[in-house]
Amino acid sequence: MNTILQNVSCFKRKVSSGRPFDSRSLSSSSTPQKYDVFLSFRGADTRKNFVSFLYKQLETKGIRAFKDDNALVCGRSIAPVIVQGIKGSTIAVVVISPTYPASFWCLEELVMILKLEREKLLTVVPIFYEVEPNDLKRQTGKLVKQFKKHEKRHSTERVHSWRDALNRLATLSGDCSKISEDDATLVDRVTERISKILSSNVISFDEHMKRLYPLLDLNSNEGVQVSGIWGRGSKGRSAFAKHVYKNISPDFEAHCFLEDVRNISLHLQEEELLSKMQGEVLMSTKSSHMCLHAIKARLGNRKVLLVANDVDKIEKLDALADEFSWFGPGSRIIIVTQDKHLLSSWGVKSVYEVELLRCCEVGKLWRSEAFIRRDDHAGSELSFSTLICNDI
Repeated sequence: MNTILQNVSCFKRKVSSGRPFDSRSLSSSSTPQKYDVFLSFRGADTRKNFVSFLYKQLETKGIRAFKDDNALVCGRSIAPVIVQGIKGSTIAVVVISPTYPASFWCLEELVMILKLEREKLLTVVPIFYEVEPNDLKRQTGKLVKQFKKHEKRHSTERVHSWRDALNRLATLSGDCSKISEDDATLVDRVTERISKILSSNVISFDEHMKRLYPLLDLNSNEGVQVSGIWGRGSKGRSAFAKHVYKNISPDFEAHCFLEDVRNISLHLQEEELLSKMQGEVLMSTKSSHMCLHAIKARLGNRKVLLVANDVDKIEKLDALADEFSWFGPGSRIIIVTQDKHLLSSWGVKSVYEVELLRCCEVGKLWRSEAFIRRDDHAGSELSFSTLICNDI
């Protein structure tokens, strides 16, 4: 065990972790995307009914929603968790109810949400729950009394920003509870609309590759760099890792896609890695009779690419670290996992979050020759062709 830890320590001094990177680095926001939907609502009006039903329906559909259940104190800065929830979401569902405009916190959320909407970083879906959009535009009815209280407690500039936000929201296309048959129907309609928006926002493999290249820094030959690819769904994550490997492996003297690391025992990991290593440097010497030590000697200090797919335990990384030690300058190791904590625990700072993959592209890769075992039955291909986004 001490030997393994020494190997890891020596390796980490040699490896460059690269610069931090997130899936939204192309935008002005630095917060990694964590949610599909942010729910903005007044708890007293809708927490125990409409919002509760909507949240449950979204979760059932595999749509990740942020719903804050903590009581907030008026006058304090907006909580960092709320800011991260808003910035880290694709869609903001704003449930405007009768006392929503009376809440300092709701109005502050709304201002931030609409700022991101103007910057094209967020899609806003308004739901007018027991209120009329025209009342928000004209700011009549209960809003008159609510804003008189705001004007006594807050600056003119802040109150003006709230009025503008409500007016802007009223101009956006939304759903109205007063013309809906019941809450169940409204929930279904809103969920369907959210699903369509998310489907239209999915990202192609080529677009993901454009975002990944700066992280890998392939033009640099300084040291050995370890990066991570993280995603929840195993099919989409593995398909993308294979796509990355195919595209960048020609740039390396030797390369290996180590499939399904979670099912490789620790004592067989070295044998699996070396036996699957490919590249021109091995073409003239590698054969079924070539011993593993000879392969390692042949590859010593060469520029090597290793993609380790489906890593599930830190012990697997510790065991692989001994193999990394003989990789040459410019080598790249890509750890593919669904466990983001595993990457951070091992000190991998350059992590790419791969989400919102196009289902048709994932299906195409899974059906390609590289993924189909020749001895599989014809029926196994059918399951890949029926992939749905929530399973990726």
